[in-house]
Amino acid sequence: MTEKVEMWRQEMNSYRMNSLGEIFKNPKPVIGMVHLPPLPGSLGYTGYGMQQIIDFALRDARTLVEGGVDGLIVENMWDLPFAVGTDVAPEQMCAQAVAAAEVVKAVNVPVGINVVHNGGRVCLGIAIASGASFIRVCMLTGAGVWDTGEFDHGCARELLAARKAAQAENVKLFCDVDKKHSVRFPGIDLATHIEWTEFYLADALIISGRMTGDAPSVDKVRQARELAKGRPILMGSGMTEANVAEFFKYADGCIVGFGMKEEGHPEKPVDIEKVKRFMAAVETAR
Repeated sequence: MTEKVEMWRQEMNSYRMNSLGEIFKNPKPVIGMVHLPPLPGSLGYTGYGMQQIIDFALRDARTLVEGGVDGLIVENMWDLPFAVGTDVAPEQMCAQAVAAAEVVKAVNVPVGINVVHNGGRVCLGIAIASGASFIRVCMLTGAGVWDTGEFDHGCARELLAARKAAQAENVKLFCDVDKKHSVRFPGIDLATHIEWTEFYLADALIISGRMTGDAPSVDKVRQARELAKGRPILMGSGMTEANVAEFFKYADGCIVGFGMKEEGHPEKPVDIEKVKRFMAAVETAR
């Protein structure tokens, strides 16, 4: 009986990913962003319908995979201004799940989900419904304020409990520390936030710059590498052909979005030539 009681930690750790190689085929994987257009109910939505949303998502997803990326994240990038946590509208959540499910069926690489800002449980629900492999959790632990003005806090307890109840431990947690578009509560430095996030069962840690498209300093990534206790580290913003080699000295992979768009405009579709050039730089860095 005592042995069974003491096995709880072993079982909990058994769900945890220790290497990105458990999901992705290539070392130092590149995860491309599928930025959905405004979804039904959001400020920018003009009534174009779900099929056009799906078509846009599939075009970008297939272009990214053709260009050589190792995985995708389907995100509600243009549901501006962003809702926080579980405030995401049901119609937007359902629309994202439908689009993500079509992406999952259409490509042969792992697909993840992100809902901004910090849609932990919403991300999980979409991942379960769509068959996605992982979610990006913007604030698993700690507290802070988003650029939209809302105060927010970590969602570890409710997210982990919901994942357990749904028997969805196969959905892995890629968690931001010192997240872009936000300011941490005073006293939560990088070391503290990494320690808390790693403790609450993050599978991988994401390091980003101040805003979308901004790269963090190399020193910040180096420090995160030292603090991460062996957790995989992903770059979360600002990756380019020019800097990928330097960051890959310390990071185990990266997430890339705006840098792969046509004409450098984030609202535009993905540019296949930019994807190929970036992946060529990655191959050299690997």
